[in-house]
Amino acid sequence: MKKIQMVDLPGQYKHIKETVDASIFEVLNSAAYINGPYVKEFQADLEKYLNVKHVIPCANGTDALQIAMMGLGLEQGDEVITADFTFAATVEVIGLLKLTPVLVDVEAATFNMDIAALKKAITPKTKAIVPVHLFGQCANMEAVMEVANEHNLFVIEDNAQAIGADYKFSDGTTKKSGTIGNVGTTSFFPSKNLGCYGDGGAIFTNDDDLAHTLRGIVNHGMYKRYYHDVVGVNSRLDSIQAAVLKTKLPLLDGYCDARRKAADYYSTAFASNSNIITPVTSDFSTHVFHQYTLQITNGKRNELHQHLLDNNIPNAIYYPVPLHAQKAYKDERYNEDDFTVTNQLIDTVISLPMHTELEEDQLEFITKTILQFVG
Repeated sequence: MKKIQMVDLPGQYKHIKETVDASIFEVLNSAAYINGPYVKEFQADLEKYLNVKHVIPCANGTDALQIAMMGLGLEQGDEVITADFTFAATVEVIGLLKLTPVLVDVEAATFNMDIAALKKAITPKTKAIVPVHLFGQCANMEAVMEVANEHNLFVIEDNAQAIGADYKFSDGTTKKSGTIGNVGTTSFFPSKNLGCYGDGGAIFTNDDDLAHTLRGIVNHGMYKRYYHDVVGVNSRLDSIQAAVLKTKLPLLDGYCDARRKAADYYSTAFASNSNIITPVTSDFSTHVFHQYTLQITNGKRNELHQHLLDNNIPNAIYYPVPLHAQKAYKDERYNEDDFTVTNQLIDTVISLPMHTELEEDQLEFITKTILQFVG
């Protein structure tokens, strides 16, 4: 059995090495490092894949969130509601723009934003909702959009962990995650389902005017060189990363299928164990398993974490501290009683190796090691 990796990027690279290398050398030989042909080609390919009018590439997923909020014209003091159980980047950009973050609890089954908590959090100062499609499946976007439309709010989808997932509406129509709200964002961090070999990100929208604004913001507020029409930032996807992403995009659905196959193996192995809760896939969303996250219910999550490490099985706890308890984001507005699910998850969740190169003997070793320990 080969060494188990949390994410096996070298293994994945071996399968696409020839094409990736050729693309990278083409960029090097052309010296078109910024806004070169590969950036435009990848942008067009991603627009077609997502069936969205506009993709605006940028430097990373955190910038994508910030630029989306800038483009919507949110102002200091405006309240932005997002989930408490997620990575800090989502709330970080709210703070950077001097907006007011409002954190809400999540659902125990899906780890995504709780709609009842969302409705309760709305005030006259609320201007936007940021649903996070956590671990690889969509938040309840039909319900989110209903709330947003009722209160005239913007919706910014944080799609960093779920690119490739499909959302099914009650009328049977489907859309790709990240293309449902006013604007969607994603990250191409190397470990993502669609990852580059450095940092990268993108913003999606069907709004022509918003897309125009966003394109200016990512490039110092310029539409014409040295003429600055809006306040902008320097956030561009470089050509080498675009070349990698253009190579990998046609493989994304296959990558997601490989992750689902590994997830099925895990879930089948753990199905009858009362001390383990396996991930749930919503009726309205496919799951692309950016992470495969268990809940350990017998109080031995931390011991299991160490036991796996002792057996050379990488694993991670996403997330050990909720955002409302982080030093940077503590606020007297928050009441612990409003975060009962999140506060439970931080003590029970553990994420297992999940990537496209997992082999059956590795999956068998991982599951048997867990079952022998958990009992």
